[in-house]
Amino acid sequence: MASNDETQQSYSYAKAGVDIAAGNALVKAIGPLAKMTARPGADAELGGFGAFFDLKAAGYKDPLLVAGNDGVGTKVKLAIDHDRHDAIGIDLVAMCVNDLIVQGAEPLFFLDYFATGKLDTGVAERVVAGIAEGCRMAGCALIGGETAEMPGMYAAGDYDLAGFCVGAVERGEQLTGDRVAEGDVLIGLASSGVHSNGYSLVRRLAADKGWKLERPALFDNERLLIDYLIEPTRIYVKSLLPFIRSGRINALAHITGGGLLENVPRVLPKGLHARINADAWEQPRLMAFLQAQGAIEPGEMARTFNCGVGMILAVNPAEAPSLIADLIAAGETAFTVGEIVAGEKGCTVTGSAEAWSAREAWEAAHFG
Repeated sequence: MASNDETQQSYSYAKAGVDIAAGNALVKAIGPLAKMTARPGADAELGGFGAFFDLKAAGYKDPLLVAGNDGVGTKVKLAIDHDRHDAIGIDLVAMCVNDLIVQGAEPLFFLDYFATGKLDTGVAERVVAGIAEGCRMAGCALIGGETAEMPGMYAAGDYDLAGFCVGAVERGEQLTGDRVAEGDVLIGLASSGVHSNGYSLVRRLAADKGWKLERPALFDNERLLIDYLIEPTRIYVKSLLPFIRSGRINALAHITGGGLLENVPRVLPKGLHARINADAWEQPRLMAFLQAQGAIEPGEMARTFNCGVGMILAVNPAEAPSLIADLIAAGETAFTVGEIVAGEKGCTVTGSAEAWSAREAWEAAHFG
């Protein structure tokens, strides 16, 4: 027991590792970024205990709300290790809003969660700037979030992200897959790169093969390999929403974890099967590089990566040619990738010996 004349140490939150002043400074710095995402229904003002959204002001009459949340996996570690914090926030938004649009919902508002052991306001502001840019690209408001400084929970310099998004669709206009029919054409929209799935495998290859990420890619002397790997996930919201609302799309599948094989069946009713032809589009150079470096079998590629296709649409056959042209006019790279056939619910991807560095014709399937 301390004697009366000993001076007792005075504790504070700051001495425990939490800098409230830094957190307040961050909120002040990112306020204008959030304000830039204001839209009908939300003013995107930060600082309250919660945020309001006015569905009537957004133009909805009888809406269904659709909610989703996601992260960006170990792609965050690439951003941390290579000081590429500016675009990882776009990935966070993309992973959430793309999941909403496939259900026919317009993303309305977004909230983020940024967790770290010691808050670096410069890094955090760069991340949130990317989140705000992603929200602007998707047309949704950044209305709030949480910055958690938790000493001892993360290695020095590390952080993690999570995103939460709510959208709306008028009752009866939601996409549930019930409109998909035998004979529907499958249209692919090109991805911008690896997007935000498969990075544990990418990072394992980088470590085992000794890649120099800050040097030009082996397949492109004009661009660094890290720039290819950190390219943000494409946001498809604004190009797809008009065609969803006009009823030209029967179903949409966001190609994320599980690749082509496991994501397309998620939007199919029982008794229908998706057949995808890998010869229908050119394998992106980055995907070919990853496959060659890891001697990855085509089937493993189809269940791990997007393989150059970030979104797949199911449409009526008569609609396909004009819709492809309209999607291209809207800024997408669109192409036919397959069709819907009768059969057990699932997806089969086939390719010739020339597709995806195969030694012979191949087929990979997933059911359920």
